[in-house]
Amino acid sequence: MLEHAIFASPVSSIPKGAPTPSSAKKIYTSLFAGAACHEAEAFLSGQLDQARTLPCDLPEDPAELHAWAERNQQRVTETYAAYLAERKAGKSRRYFSSVAHALYFIRGVAPTKLVDGAWLYGCLAQWQENDFRPLIKTYVEELGEGAPAKNHVVLYQRLLDTHGVADWSELGEEHFTQGAIQLALAQTDRGALPEVVGYNLGYEQLPLHLLISSYELNELGIDPYYFTLHLTVDNASTGHAHDAIEAVLRLMQRAADPAEFYQRVRDGYRLNDLGASSTSVIQGFSLDAEVVRVLAAKARVGKHMHSDYCRVAGKSINDWLAEPAQIPALLREFERTGWITRGQAPANSRFWRLIEGERAEMFGVFSPYERQVMADWISSPAASGAPAPAPRIASFRSRTRALEQVPDRVAPTRSQRQIIRQIYDEEARQAMTGNDLLRALEQDVAQAPTRAAAIALLLPHLSPTRHHTAVGLMATRLFARMYA
Repeated sequence: MLEHAIFASPVSSIPKGAPTPSSAKKIYTSLFAGAACHEAEAFLSGQLDQARTLPCDLPEDPAELHAWAERNQQRVTETYAAYLAERKAGKSRRYFSSVAHALYFIRGVAPTKLVDGAWLYGCLAQWQENDFRPLIKTYVEELGEGAPAKNHVVLYQRLLDTHGVADWSELGEEHFTQGAIQLALAQTDRGALPEVVGYNLGYEQLPLHLLISSYELNELGIDPYYFTLHLTVDNASTGHAHDAIEAVLRLMQRAADPAEFYQRVRDGYRLNDLGASSTSVIQGFSLDAEVVRVLAAKARVGKHMHSDYCRVAGKSINDWLAEPAQIPALLREFERTGWITRGQAPANSRFWRLIEGERAEMFGVFSPYERQVMADWISSPAASGAPAPAPRIASFRSRTRALEQVPDRVAPTRSQRQIIRQIYDEEARQAMTGNDLLRALEQDVAQAPTRAAAIALLLPHLSPTRHHTAVGLMATRLFARMYA
């Protein structure tokens, strides 16, 4: 019988009179930054208390898990086939009403996607024990085995950057719950193995929303690779869903009380149902509300930057922007006075020409996502709010690349050249620092006296906050070779 701290008693409930656990967002922010968070265990305990009140569809007998997973996958694929038939017959998209809606979803689930696989990190310490192999294999594959083109966090960050939705820090509390749970599970060093295994079991099952969202993202011209990647690895035959069940069965038999272990697996499984889900984020989209949010955010920095002669309905733009609560009324005035013409191409609206175009006076003020929101809102009829096809907004990178191809009429001044040189020098220093770290790690691993000592050097770089860095990716590649 294995005697290890990770098999200890369950994570204890929060005792009466204890302080209320910190918010999910606070826990997430601390752990995402790589800081120690002493409140994480209390947070996880509180989440488990909530999870135990939820229904659970796992079979009572763990021996039936493989059959249960196969039935679930068959049901999902059959439902998806029916969805495709509906689309072929002319039915509209089920999830995303517009490009802006799809990008809203990508931004809304970012806190979870940017810690993909984190809950399994603590299992790496048991790399010498074969029964942990299904879990460790899953974690290393979530990390793309060290290949940037397959590392899930690298892929998702690239998706966020490409579409100008990388700023998600102001999302609501519920958006951080799942990520905080995953990071809390990652740092636990005692008493949570059954819950980790149960959470993994739930997360790695193939969900219907993954199939539909991948299809509709592709239809809207958004690269769905991050999502389609999960379609191949999360299968009940040979993929992560299968390995998740194998981990339950193997580790349960090693527990002092297998029945108790499996009950705790069920608790961990139910953690997947807390906080915002992919479908709830999709359903929470309102184009009108998102337009107001975008303009209110801009008002915080732009409320003193407009000239007094720029007036709408007798009030200066600065006065309108002084109170974010006035934004809906300002939009109505834009429509009434003809600055915005709803239900037509955005280019027909004077306001749009201020933010998009060769001579746009507010060029660069709005991100690609924010411009997409505005374009979809303008092109949608005011009565229905259902957007007509709006132009696809080019990313800032593609727009600036086009500008770079235009020859400068005036050579840069000496001070400008100095600034450019300073930027290049700083980038070179950062690259050198990164290369130095890579070389130092390679040298330390090569000189390690044993395989165990070498892996001990690598494991900290495979953590949820490091594995997607250059050093973390290299450490993952080295670990994958040593572990095979």
